[in-house]
Amino acid sequence: MPKAKRKEEVKKFILNNLESHPKDINSFTSSTFAVSRPTVSKYLQELIDEELVIATGKTKGRRYQLRDIVYERINLHVAENQQEDVVWRERILPLMDGIKKNVRDICQYGFTEIYNNVIDHSASDVSFIEIKRNAARVGLEVFDRGVGIWNKLQSELNLLDPRHALLELSKGKLTTDEEKHTGEGIFFTSRMFDKFSIDSGTLLYSKERIGDDWLIEVDESPAMEGTVVSMEIRTTTDLTRTEVFEKFASEHHDYGFTRTHVPLKLLKYEGEELVSRSQARRLLARLEGFLEVFLDFQGITTIGQAFADEIFRVYRNEHPNVTIIAVRMTPRVVEIVDRVAGAPKKT
Repeated sequence: MPKAKRKEEVKKFILNNLESHPKDINSFTSSTFAVSRPTVSKYLQELIDEELVIATGKTKGRRYQLRDIVYERINLHVAENQQEDVVWRERILPLMDGIKKNVRDICQYGFTEIYNNVIDHSASDVSFIEIKRNAARVGLEVFDRGVGIWNKLQSELNLLDPRHALLELSKGKLTTDEEKHTGEGIFFTSRMFDKFSIDSGTLLYSKERIGDDWLIEVDESPAMEGTVVSMEIRTTTDLTRTEVFEKFASEHHDYGFTRTHVPLKLLKYEGEELVSRSQARRLLARLEGFLEVFLDFQGITTIGQAFADEIFRVYRNEHPNVTIIAVRMTPRVVEIVDRVAGAPKKT
């Protein structure tokens, strides 16, 4: 590899790993690329001179961090006739200079989908938008002081509680206004960004991409007014909007939204197991709108026989056009499912 190209590769590696190695980035980079620590120190100094990195402390205990290239907070009045694409073009896009097109396209999709929800659904008269950029990541945050997304969904769709609202939202195709919305925006946005979270009321939902997998958490949080949606993506990613759309589309049905992915941990309340038919029916609600349903058993160590029977025998018999694909089941869960319905299709 040419020396100049290798140098840029090492500097790019430093930028992409600095957040997780603020104190040992020199030794970590040196061992990864088999280059000397003085050479890494030279590259770090170049990044400091380029105003991409900040160094604090003395040489022995020096700590490095990424410098914010952009940090902007925008306060907006929300009006019924406001247009989210105009807000993007006039207020956000000028702050995206130098960002790769695929990353910029994802940011445009995510921001306009979320801000349109603020206009149409939040009943808030103000919004706050935060844009944060460094050499490795772009972060967008949209905050409103409205009714709150979980409360809105629970109330208008007659759901049990905010957690039930989250479960339904995660499936996709959920909307309180079918004339204006397909209910796909949040589903796809949450899968385009490396980090995605919704904080509203007392419920925080977060997703973080870990390699090819997702870390999904649902936590109780201090009660808050309105909704905060946070999105973050690496500036170096090669992911495109089209790739995400196609992952959940079928070429045999005009590439419509025909596949969904549902983490079963969203169904589970603290202190309980998944054992009943009513829990299974809640999980399966509205899934007849898809052709393929990936049920993700990550974090689920066991299930009840009635729960399994409702999904893998009763529902399959009643909905032969819906393919249920179970993923990441433990041996114990596989044993229970096999007992009620024979071996399910697994990946």
